[in-house]
Amino acid sequence: QVQLVESGGGLVQAGGSLRLSCAASERTFSSYSLAWFRQAPGKEREFVAAVSRTSVTSYTDSVKGRFTISRDNAKNTMYLQMNSLKPEDTAVYYCAARSRFVIQYQYWGQGTQVTVSS
Repeated sequence: QVQLVESGGGLVQAGGSLRLSCAASERTFSSYSLAWFRQAPGKEREFVAAVSRTSVTSYTDSVKGRFTISRDNAKNTMYLQMNSLKPEDTAVYYCAARSRFVIQYQYWGQGTQVTVSS
């Protein structure tokens, strides 16, 4: 069972930056594919970015060029650097992990609130 804990959310003005962290309890952290999702009020949860076991990254179009996902296997931690934030980035951000050969993300954090003011 992997436990994930997000941190780093907060209130920031449009154009500002935040870095989210996701700390994992699992010693075999490096074997998991990881991702960030977000859910805005009244909307469904959506994919933001992912990083594979081999550090291949992918992003949803709306954050390309502004957000960077990364992982530090030595620290069992994943990051999301968010620059040029926009009010529409306001949401609860969740980190997620899945084992190799599993399609759906199995493990989820509790979420961290990101609020971008205009």
